[in-house]
Amino acid sequence: MTPYGCIVVGTDGSALSDPTVARASFLAAAEEADLVIVCAYSGMTMREGAKATATLGDTRTSVVLGREAASNALATATSTASGLGAQVKASLLVEGEAASALLRAAQQHEADLIVIGAIRDTSLAGRLLGTVASAVVREAPCEVLVVRPPAAWGEVTEIEVPEDV
Repeated sequence: MTPYGCIVVGTDGSALSDPTVARASFLAAAEEADLVIVCAYSGMTMREGAKATATLGDTRTSVVLGREAASNALATATSTASGLGAQVKASLLVEGEAASALLRAAQQHEADLIVIGAIRDTSLAGRLLGTVASAVVREAPCEVLVVRPPAAWGEVTEIEVPEDV
C-alpha cells in the first residue's frame, strides 16, 4: 500500500462531518500526511435554499448556506483535525458546488486520498442526479474513502479507529 502524502476531506458542519473529519485526521496523523479541509458554500439565502430543496428535493449538493456558516464549519473541522494530531496544510472556503470544490482541491494539492461523508439519498433528484459522494468517486484523480453514518445516527460519542490505521 502506498503511503498517503496528502489527504483532502470535505466538511459541511453536519453531524456526519464529525466522524468524516476525524477519520481523515487520524489517517493524516498516522501517515504523517498533509490534510486539506474543504468547505463549499452557497451565497443563497436560507429561503432560496429551502425553495431549491422543496422544488427539486435537492439535498445532494451538501453546500452550506452562507459564508459565515461555512466559515464556522471550517473552523470547527480545522480545530478538530489539529486536536487529533493532523498537520493541516490548508483550510479552503470555496463558493460553489461541493463535489467540484473537492475535486479541484484534490488536483491542486496532488492528493492521494479524498475522504467524504455519504448518506443515502432516496429522493427522486438524488436517484436521478446523483450525490456529492458518487460524483467524487466517479471523477476523483485519486483514491476515495467514503465514511458512512454511524449506526446510531446522532449518537456519536467516540470514534473507533483500528490500531493498524
